[in-house]
Amino acid sequence: MILEMKVPSPGESITEVEIAQWLVADGDYVEKDQAIAEVDSDKATLELPAEVSGTITLKAEEGDAVQVGAVVCLIDTDGEAAVGGSAQATPEPTAAATEGAPKAPAPQETTYASQTPSPAARKIIAEKGMEASAIQGTGRGGRITKEDAVKAVPSMGTPPEWGNRGEDRSKLSMLRRKVAERLVAAKNETAMLTTFNEADMAPIFELRNQYKDAFLDKHGVKLGFMSFFAKAVVRALQLYPDVNSMMDGDYKISYDYCDISVAVSGPKGLMVPVVRNAEKLSFAGIEQEIGRLAVKARDGKITVDDMTGGTFTLSNGGVFGSMLSTPIINPPQSGILGMHNIIERPVAIDGKVVIRPMMYLALSYDHRIIDGRESVGFLVAVKEALEDPLTILMEGDANKALEL
Repeated sequence: MILEMKVPSPGESITEVEIAQWLVADGDYVEKDQAIAEVDSDKATLELPAEVSGTITLKAEEGDAVQVGAVVCLIDTDGEAAVGGSAQATPEPTAAATEGAPKAPAPQETTYASQTPSPAARKIIAEKGMEASAIQGTGRGGRITKEDAVKAVPSMGTPPEWGNRGEDRSKLSMLRRKVAERLVAAKNETAMLTTFNEADMAPIFELRNQYKDAFLDKHGVKLGFMSFFAKAVVRALQLYPDVNSMMDGDYKISYDYCDISVAVSGPKGLMVPVVRNAEKLSFAGIEQEIGRLAVKARDGKITVDDMTGGTFTLSNGGVFGSMLSTPIINPPQSGILGMHNIIERPVAIDGKVVIRPMMYLALSYDHRIIDGRESVGFLVAVKEALEDPLTILMEGDANKALEL
């Protein structure tokens, strides 16, 4: 029986996806629920599992944009897995048949040159006038993928002293193109402004050093900076609700909850999963939820639902060494807080110069809905909470706040 596999809907409002990568080759035998392809939507990259076991025939090429509900491959359920992974097994010759027959040559070691290019790669290689044997494949089993063919540069007799002058041209994923589109829209369609401040991180360092081991033993996660920042942001959003609002045409939408989007880096680029109802979560709850979402993003298993919504965004460029930046608003939100690296700097405290671990903070906001008073007040409230977390965020009892 031949089963037509169609593109499932990855979420509401998504009508088209792109074949990012085939994880199997045409004619392979696949098992039910085996991941056979990665597909990009404008919100996430998802794996496409085989619906049944059988021999697969691909009906779309890598890079193709296909409609939700379109057939992308066929699976022949009558196909059988053979020894060595071939789709069909070759019957063993009988003793009579092999008697007196010449010995078959020993199998040669497989090289990249012997791998068959994908259909899309074959077309590109032909257009470039190249030989497949000159290209090293990076696909499964050394197969030459479309991306390998695109990156391959025909030999032009470049003088040795020039060194390597290759070029890399690859199409952005649908997710990356959507991110780019949204960033440009945020710059063009909002009255974005950034205000800055700095925070002395010494009090948080002291609390973490004192309670990190007990916190890890009790909750199974590390006591990081993100829970302190999320707590400080939730408090500031409650003090300045305009920062927790959005524009919708001529209307302002305000929220009585805090869904905090947290920018994390994944294999497919920047992801912004949402910590729901952060105002109801404890320090441990925030750290556990951020950890769960970060693992999903790292493993490529983040879903559209994980990234939908959010009323304010936290972006931690400091983990990459950023000293100062002007983060771009994540539309339709009205504000984003940029965290940066912590550097020991000389500062004046009580008339004396001392060395303290300092972090620059940057709040980018939509000036159409948030005025200077609210933006500056919000950032000052965050600074106050970070510099006195025991009093402001823990109500004077760290053991109770950390549930130790």
